[in-house]
Amino acid sequence: MTAATKAGLELATFGAGCFWGTEKYFRKQFGANLKSFAAGYMGGASKATYKDVCTGMTNHAEVLQVSYEPNQLAYGDLVRFFFRMHDPTTLNRQGNDQGTQYRSVIFTHTKEQQRIAEQIRDEVQASGKIKGKIVTQIQSADGLQFFMAEPYHQRYLENHPDGYCNHKLYY
Repeated sequence: MTAATKAGLELATFGAGCFWGTEKYFRKQFGANLKSFAAGYMGGASKATYKDVCTGMTNHAEVLQVSYEPNQLAYGDLVRFFFRMHDPTTLNRQGNDQGTQYRSVIFTHTKEQQRIAEQIRDEVQASGKIKGKIVTQIQSADGLQFFMAEPYHQRYLENHPDGYCNHKLYY
């Protein structure tokens, strides 16, 4: 059990390409409704640095991990926004960023999150709002560890407003 779950908070972890843009868009959309934000790496077997992850050899994805109070913010709202703020139809790519570290992925922390993420993915696909087949991986976080990215990656676009970001709202 993590400190977040002990405090009555739940974790949500999303990979939507570069974590700088993912963090920027989630902060803008949900702000104070999210209790914590951390850019990091998830999916690989061991701790890695940004330089390691950029090789594409670690199996980590760049992710944003947030904590939230489920009685104030629904997990489904986070997932719906995730599908809006990046292109979930491009395999291992967002804009010019290519490689497995930029894959579209949702790491679920409970069976209920898994069910909700799969249901919303299917609803978004059926809605026609996304052109093309959604390739987002929905993967259990069981047995995986989140590794916080280096300090300079936290709030990167807030601290570097002219920084590069591929994200936009798709619908």
